[in-house]
Amino acid sequence: MSWRDDLAVLRHPDVRTFVSARFVAVLGSSIAPIALVFAVLDVSDSATAVGVVLAARSIPNVVFLLIGGVIADRLPRHLVLIVANTVSALTQALAAILVLSGHAQIWQLVVIEALNGAASAFVMPALMGIMPALVEPVELPQANAVAGFARSAALVGGGAVAGVIVGFTSPGVGLAVDAATFALAVVLFARLTLPPVERTRTSILRDLREGWAEFVSRQWVWSVVAAFSVLNLIFVACYSTLGPVIADDTFGRAGWGAVSACFGAGLVAGGILMIRLKPRYPVRVGMFGMLAALPVFAALALAPNTVTVAAAAFAVGLGFETFGIGWETALGQHIPLDKLSRVASYDMLGSFVTGPLGQLLVGYVTAATSAKAVQLYGGGIYLVVVLLTLLVPAVWRLQRYAAD
Repeated sequence: MSWRDDLAVLRHPDVRTFVSARFVAVLGSSIAPIALVFAVLDVSDSATAVGVVLAARSIPNVVFLLIGGVIADRLPRHLVLIVANTVSALTQALAAILVLSGHAQIWQLVVIEALNGAASAFVMPALMGIMPALVEPVELPQANAVAGFARSAALVGGGAVAGVIVGFTSPGVGLAVDAATFALAVVLFARLTLPPVERTRTSILRDLREGWAEFVSRQWVWSVVAAFSVLNLIFVACYSTLGPVIADDTFGRAGWGAVSACFGAGLVAGGILMIRLKPRYPVRVGMFGMLAALPVFAALALAPNTVTVAAAAFAVGLGFETFGIGWETALGQHIPLDKLSRVASYDMLGSFVTGPLGQLLVGYVTAATSAKAVQLYGGGIYLVVVLLTLLVPAVWRLQRYAAD
C-alpha cells in the first residue's frame, strides 16, 4: 500500500478540519505545561508547589470527567468542544497576564488551572467521539494514525518553541501563546459538520449506569484502565512533575525544552509507524509500546543530562503514540458511537484519577528519600504492571476491524 493510500482519509473535508483543530490546540497545550511549571518555580522554588498547581488542574479534570462524557453523548460534540476551548483560552490568557505583569501568586495559578482542568474534562470525551462519527469503521485506524501524526508534530513544535520561550523570554509568553491557540481551535471546531446521532433523553444517572455497563462488559477495557491508574501515577510523578525539577537543578530549562521536543519527535515517529503498520492486535502492540518509558526513569535517576534524557524521551513518545493510536482505534471500532464518550470518560477517570495523588506526594516522597530512589522504584513497579496487563487474555487477543 502506498503513502497516498495511507493518507486517503484526508479526502474528507471534516477530517482535515478536525485534524487541523487538534494540531493547533496541541501546539499551544504542549507549551503550557512547561511554561506553567517554570512560572511556578519562579514564584516558589519548590517541587511541592509545582505538584500543588498541577494537581489543581488534574483534580477538577477527574471530578468532571463522567459528566463530560454524558454531556458529549447528549449534545453535538463539536459544540461541547467550542464552549470548553473558549473557557480554556480565557483562563490561560488570565494566567499569562498575571505572570507577565509579575503579580502571579501560587493561589491564583491554582484557581486558574482548576478552571482550565474542569474545561478539559469536557474536551477529552468529546474528542473521542468525533473521528468515529466522520469515517467508516474500517477507515478508523488510518484516520486515528493521521490525526495522531498531526498531534505529535504539534508536540514537537510546541516542545521546541517552549524551550526557546522559557529559556530566552519568560513562562508568561508561553501561556499567552497557549491562549491564542485555544482561540484558533474554537474557530476550527465551529466549522465541523457532524452527522446526526440519536441522543438519549433519559436521566443523567441512567446515562452513567449505561456507560458503566458498557465499560465493565469488556475485560480488555477495564483491565487496561486499571493498569493505567498505576502507570499514570508513576509517570506523572516521576516524569511530568519531578522531571522538570531535576532538570532545573542539573541540565537547565532549555534542556528540558529539548527533552520535551524529543518526546514529541518520538510521538511523530510512532504516528508514522502506525500509519504504515496498522497492527492486527492494537491493544497488545500498544502495551508493548508502554515499556518504552522505562529508559527515561533510569536516565533521570542515573544520568540527568540533556542528551541522555532527550534520547530516552524520544523512546517514550514512540511507545506512547503506539499505544494511543491503538487504543483509540479499539474503542472507536468496538464501542457503540452513542455510548463512546461515556465509556471514554470512565476510561479517563480510571486512568487519570491517581495522577493528582502522584503530583501531590512526589515532592514529599522525594524529600524523605531521594529523586534517584523515586525514579528507580517507580520504574520497577511500572514494568511489573505492564507485564501483568499483557497476561490478560482479552488484552492479548483483541483484533481490529479490517476491510480485507
